[in-house]
Amino acid sequence: MSVHPSLKTQGAVAEKRNVLKRHERIDVLKKEGRYKDGDRAWGLPKTKPQD
Repeated sequence: MSVHPSLKTQGAVAEKRNVLKRHERIDVLKKEGRYKDGDRAWGLPKTKPQD
């Protein structure tokens, strides 16, 4: 069975994501100096995606 053309995606997400995964948030916080190795990974502060 084939997929109807209107349901096919055009590849990766074209819009900018406004939610980061935990490992992405940790990377951003490390660059800002707000997270050190050994800190807990739960309850992280909110971060904005980098452009």
